[in-house]
Parts: sequence; C-alpha cells; structure tokens
Amino acid sequence: METPLVQHISLMADANALGRGEASPSDLIERLQQRFERINSAIDAFLPEANRFERLRRDAASLEARFPNHAGRPPLYGALLGVKDIFHVDGFTTRAGTRVPPEHFAGEEAAVVTQLKRAGALIVGKTVTTEFAYFEPGPTRNPHNPAHSPGGSSSGSAAAVAAGLAHISLGTQTVGSVIRPAAYCGIVGFKPSFDRVASAGLVSFSPSADHVGFFTVDIASMQAVCAALISDWKGDREHEARPALGVPVGAYLEQATALDAFARQLSALEGAGYRIKRVPMFDDIAAIDGFHQELIAAELALQHRERFAQFSALYRPRTAALIRQGQTVSPGRLRAARAHRLAFRGRLHRVMDAEGIDLWICPSAPDVAPRGLEATGSPAMNMPWTHAGLPALSLPAGRGGAGLPLGLQLVGRFGEDERLLAWSGGIEQVLQG
Repeated sequence: METPLVQHISLMADANALGRGEASPSDLIERLQQRFERINSAIDAFLPEANRFERLRRDAASLEARFPNHAGRPPLYGALLGVKDIFHVDGFTTRAGTRVPPEHFAGEEAAVVTQLKRAGALIVGKTVTTEFAYFEPGPTRNPHNPAHSPGGSSSGSAAAVAAGLAHISLGTQTVGSVIRPAAYCGIVGFKPSFDRVASAGLVSFSPSADHVGFFTVDIASMQAVCAALISDWKGDREHEARPALGVPVGAYLEQATALDAFARQLSALEGAGYRIKRVPMFDDIAAIDGFHQELIAAELALQHRERFAQFSALYRPRTAALIRQGQTVSPGRLRAARAHRLAFRGRLHRVMDAEGIDLWICPSAPDVAPRGLEATGSPAMNMPWTHAGLPALSLPAGRGGAGLPLGLQLVGRFGEDERLLAWSGGIEQVLQG
C-alpha cells in the first residue's frame, strides 16, 4: 500500500497524454511543483537549487516551441529526469556528495545526459549521491519509511522515482548502486551490460566497473528509455515466452536473509510455468569479492591521486579508507583483477550453456532496507554480476520486514540486454499477481 511519500508516475501514461494533446510539458511541471514542494524536504532526493521551477518552466516552454506539432517529437518528450550528482550537466555544478571543491573534478556534460535531453527529457535537478558513489551516505531517506535507508550510492535517484518526483532517473553501479536502491525503494532498476551506455562525462569511481543505469516504475517505461537512448537497441526482437531461470545456490545465495520471501517468489514463477534450475555456484565468492574489491579500490585511488594528496582531510572516513587500500594494490594485482573480470564472465556463460539457463535469478539485496541513514546496505547480492559486467535488473517483488519493499534480481548474458528486458515483462506480471 502506498504511503503519502510514495507515488508512481507513469512515463507511458504521461507520454500518451502528451501525444494526444491532453497535456503539455508545462502542465507536468505545474503538477510536479505541487508535489515537490510538499514532499521533497521529507526525503531529500534532490540537491537544493534556487529557482528550480522557473528554470523548468523555461525548459518546458523551449521544448514546446521546438516541437509544436505531434509529428517529429522526440521519444521522451516532456519526461521528467533526475540526474545523479556524479554526472556533469551543463548549467549545474557537480558536487559528487563531497566537501572537496567541485572545480577540481568539473568536466563536460555527460554523453548520456545530452542524449536524454535530445530525446526530450526535462531535468528536474541533481539527485543526492553518496560521496564519490561509495558508502558515505547523503541525507536521502526511503519514501516507504523515512527512518530507513533508500540504498546507495544512487540514493536520490531511486527515491525520486519512488516518490513520484521523476519519470526516469540516472544512476551508476560499481558494485550494487542501481539494483540495491531500486529494490529498497520498490521500483525497477536496470544496469545494462558494461559499456553498453557510455560513461563519459561522470566523476569516475572505477573505469573498469562503472556502469550507467536507470530507474523507472515499470518495465514498459524502462524499455522506452532504452529504445530512445541506446542507438543499437533492438527491442522488437522475438523471444521465447518463458526463459529458463537459474538459481545460484550455495555460499553466495546464503548471504541473503530474506530467503523465505525468495522461496515464495520462486514458487509463484514455477506456478506460472517457468522452469527453474538450482545450480551450485560461487563457493569461491570470497575470492571473487577480493578481486573486485582490489579492482575498485586501486582504480579509485588512481582517479583521486592528485585530489587526495591535496584534500585528504576533506574526504569522509570510508572513502578515504578505500583510497588508502587502493594505494597498496600493486600494478600486477590490478592487472590480475582486470583480467579476472573477463575470465569470470566466460565462466558464467559456460555454466549457462551447460545448464540450459537463460537468466540467473536471485534476491536484489540480502533483505529490506536497513533502518537508519548511517549505512546504505550490503551490495553482496550484486557484486558478482557487476564484476562480470552482465546486464542486471531489479523488479519489485512484494514486501518483507516492516512492510518494506523487496526486489528480485534478474541477470542475463553479456550484450543480451534486450532479451533480459523482454523476458522481465512477463516475470513482472507474475510478481504483481
């Protein structure tokens, strides 16, 4: 049941209203302002911005003037967009959740932001991120219960969509920063295959592991975003109605605590005709995690080498600790960690081939969002898939403790993002039933 802070605005419904001439982008801005002024202070999804709605009205009027006729309007005409504050956006300062002076990591507008603007999206503003997209949280609270974390590092992006303050929001994932907050906030989060969406124009954490991702309220909206944004997207392909699903049982899965709920989700899928195969996997999960931790720590240290030398006192403790850890990683170990990603991806594909699996299925997070804002929750359920660069998606999957949302994570083969999204629609319907 929705709380006053939770409201899902449909990209597809608003797009249809805009297409029929029943609404205009300016109308959407008026509606947004009323809700924004009522609830944003309760969840702090967006960074403060003076004269936000004066700017948005100008942007909406400009969009309407450029496309006065329905024919030729861009695919995301009038869509409301939140942008995680590690992406550079023309006219906005990038602060990346840190006290380090922003002029030391300024840059040109992110390619994905430019593409979304060209597709007709209107930028509501910058959304809160943890410091440099790691573990030090910002002020954002979970719309389902403000006493709980929204997850991280894409905290504000997930909360903004869950609260009805954006149709779409941009996030990034270096370990679990799209899938986990999507699950905690009860929305859809999608992390495409590594480098399917260019990461140029953001404050990089780990270039070998950074993925650009998105949040929407449903699969239909996510498909529309991908079709508009990804130039080689082939969303009209025919796919089998029901993919074969693989559950990675063993040490990895045992990191989750909400396994009773996961069992119910599997039962519902089996009842709907899905074939589910349980496959022993990841008994070496600690070693996989070690490779990924060394990779991201070493690359973060390299990204911040000059800044950290000058401003180390301004970095928050967990960020500084990871940089210092990264400084101890030798070039040889970093090369080994980078090579492990590709070898591990190949291993996952070989298992999928041998077992006849189309998608992996597992919890999006160990449990519901933790209470308090001091931590953003564990990314343990996301780490191996991110390390391999595989496309991953979180679907809302019922409720757990304290009535908070749970997420179900689906993972496809590298480069087969279209198949993952196409199959996710049917699974979404089962979970909603």
